[in-house]
Amino acid sequence: MMTLYSTTTCPYSHRCRIVLHEKDMDFQVIDVDPNNKPEDLAVMSPYGKAPILVERDLVLYESNIINEYIDDRFPHPQLMPADPVMRARARLLLYRFEKELFCHIDTIESADQKTADKARAEVADNLTVIAPIFEKQKFMLGDEFSMLDVAIAPLLWRLEHYGIRLPKQAASLLKFSERLFSRPLFIDALSASEKVMRK
Repeated sequence: MMTLYSTTTCPYSHRCRIVLHEKDMDFQVIDVDPNNKPEDLAVMSPYGKAPILVERDLVLYESNIINEYIDDRFPHPQLMPADPVMRARARLLLYRFEKELFCHIDTIESADQKTADKARAEVADNLTVIAPIFEKQKFMLGDEFSMLDVAIAPLLWRLEHYGIRLPKQAASLLKFSERLFSRPLFIDALSASEKVMRK
């Protein structure tokens, strides 16, 4: 059985919980208090942060790496594209999510008001740029739910929580968000703390 060390409010842990639920497999989630981390967390990861996945002798950290491993290990339903070209494009988009969206989360959560507001505006602008994709397709890569949808879903779930407001031009992105949030397995993957982030 796989064990995921997860924090109840961390968007990266949320990603991993979504994939584990999508795969409909046996797994155990151990909730980690970020303010009182167990000592073995530092042994398992040089960064001492969740998420961390443990399966027998294998220990993985970093949500995208964990999720690709789970997808390779349990290929149904497949979340990364099978075609090498599409897979490479998906990985580039995952990289861009980190560099253009998720890199601002720590600033939003811990910086002074002015700096945090600037980070919120950056996230809103970058999300608005990708909104037109959803005028023609249901999910990030077309009609099928994929790892890209998994990767961005925790941020979209937390927009209100982070104080990020999107303009009217992003209406199609918000409709896409509702499609994600209505998936039963997405709902199953939410922690109690995450459920109360949205009214």
